[in-house]
Amino acid sequence: MAAGTRAQKPPLLPEKDVAALVKELSGETAKRNLEGIARFHRQRGSQGFHAAAELVAERLRAYGLSDVAILQFPADGKIFYGTQRSRPAWDAEVGELDIMEVRRTIRCGPTAENPNVIADCLDGPIILHENYEAEPVVLAEDSETRRDAVGLLVDIGEGTKESDYTGKDVKDNIVLASAQPGAVQDLAVGKFGAVGIVSYAQNQRTAWWGEDENQIRWEHLDTFSPNKTWAFMVSFKTGRDLRERLVKGQSLFMHAEVKAGQHPGNYEVVTATIPGADAKLKDEEIAFSCHLDHQRPGANDNASGCVTILEVARTLQKLINDGKLARLARTVRFIFPPEIEGTMALLNAKPEFAKRIKAVVHMDMVGGGPETKAVFHVTRGPMSLPSFVHDVAWAFAEWVNEESYQFAATGKADYPMIAPEGGKEPLRAEYSAYTMGSDHDVYQDSSFGIPAIYLNDWPDRYIHTNFDTAANIDPTKLKRAAFIGAASGYFLATLATSGGVDLSLAVIQGRSERVMAMERRVRQLPTSETEALRRVLAQYDGKVSWSLNQFRPRPNSSLQVPGEVQPSVSGQSKTGGDGLLIFSRKVEPRGPLTVFGYDYFAEHAKAAGVATPKLLSYEGLWGSGEEYAYEVLNFADGKRNTQEIRDAASAEYGPVPLELVMEYLTALEKIGAVEQVK
Repeated sequence: MAAGTRAQKPPLLPEKDVAALVKELSGETAKRNLEGIARFHRQRGSQGFHAAAELVAERLRAYGLSDVAILQFPADGKIFYGTQRSRPAWDAEVGELDIMEVRRTIRCGPTAENPNVIADCLDGPIILHENYEAEPVVLAEDSETRRDAVGLLVDIGEGTKESDYTGKDVKDNIVLASAQPGAVQDLAVGKFGAVGIVSYAQNQRTAWWGEDENQIRWEHLDTFSPNKTWAFMVSFKTGRDLRERLVKGQSLFMHAEVKAGQHPGNYEVVTATIPGADAKLKDEEIAFSCHLDHQRPGANDNASGCVTILEVARTLQKLINDGKLARLARTVRFIFPPEIEGTMALLNAKPEFAKRIKAVVHMDMVGGGPETKAVFHVTRGPMSLPSFVHDVAWAFAEWVNEESYQFAATGKADYPMIAPEGGKEPLRAEYSAYTMGSDHDVYQDSSFGIPAIYLNDWPDRYIHTNFDTAANIDPTKLKRAAFIGAASGYFLATLATSGGVDLSLAVIQGRSERVMAMERRVRQLPTSETEALRRVLAQYDGKVSWSLNQFRPRPNSSLQVPGEVQPSVSGQSKTGGDGLLIFSRKVEPRGPLTVFGYDYFAEHAKAAGVATPKLLSYEGLWGSGEEYAYEVLNFADGKRNTQEIRDAASAEYGPVPLELVMEYLTALEKIGAVEQVK
């Protein structure tokens, strides 16, 4: 009944507001801005990132937003922002690579530089030439300057274990590796004396993995490795050709010229606001977030998210100025940082931002057209942070699904949201369980506790490659993503009371989606696990409804959050010993323990002599070790005991042994991240 009602009229907002948003939002305007951003190679702290930041700031000013600024946070490799060790800025000017098939040795010289030198020179055809200026993705991030690096090419296979180097003449030569260069450099360069790396690492595995062997993957060296070097990326097709030549006994000689390197710089974060008008609520904020960095072109990842929230900014400001939308009660803020590390710098260096933000709409990859094979997701938050805001976003997304499908199937719909230069396919958004991998992880970490609506495409066959181009971006998709974000953010920014029947229906519909997902998961579980899963989900749903109170605070209320009172007899796990221990996360440091280019847990565990906990490599039914670790820390709230933390993590990601959870919490205590509640 509720779904049918929403199909007939827009949810949550008055139809006049929805109509105004649909009419004003422009997929073409968003894509024009995307084409501008995609011109820049946007590495952290680089000239390219700064140019992109200036472009975004200029657009925000032109659209009439307030408080437009490019905030700067020093980054030198030593300063910490919570759990994020700042990474020095990185720039590149030159990256040239030539590979020659050696066919003969000739006498050469003298030259202008060395007029008295005659030497033996190698001669043969150039079989590969790579140029950073033409294709920046070929030079791995964090490569370091090396003038006239020369050597023979040596195939080391994957290159991540010492046995890969057995019998290989690597010293003073250049290695060819199938693994990512950051995983190779300490062995290849640090231990075995290579002068550089050529990698043909492939992209993330999806159904289309390996179909296009011409893709060149964007890659990194280890920012903090003492074994500084350079690395070039080639396609899988090129890597296979080089390997085959070496197998046939050909000698391949390389010459590289690199002018690049780390240097002290700044994380730059573009921000602007549309001020709230309510005297009591204007100091609260609804934030729109993206990440502005990535390789050139980096169109879907993530110029698409940034131009979409830029289009939301333009549209909301214009409609408010024109009197077609009521002024906001809460302030709406727009944030354009480097991925994760920029958000970490912002929230730690300016804690007042974290205190003011009530909810976030985060967009990371929202424009992939049919060629990308992308599926659009409205991703719920982690179970450690129940919130109704995800149900709000899903109410709008489901309505767009219905309207766009009706148009695709019949050619008629009241609100098809078709961009003139875009496609006509239905949206088919998915309401998905929490997955990690972008700035929403930072906001929803327990040290900040800010619920984040996460709009994202996955899979995307071109992510992190030179083929992630503007040509693959669909203006219709941008318009629809902008509508879901704008409608959600506007609703939350104007919500001052309970929200009425429509909001209750949205929460009920979200609950039904979660229950159905839970029932599908129950079928995969042993009977002994189903009671805990249902109990945890019931508590979660109670807290989702209760989360409305953050938007309608009751200062004098003595009511408690459902499930947080005292554990009932049925809610108590039949356990003793370690299962009854309670841990509480410390206030500092703030942020997830694995961030961007730095692993806080690994470094501090090594210093404390703590062995790597088995939980970090555990594979559950629906989650991986990184996700278990993220949530176990989030659940350590000083109220749940270890068994209850284990049950909650198991409900979210699949059954996990209690001893693995206990081992991880003990390790966290030893590195000072949590403390035991006596």
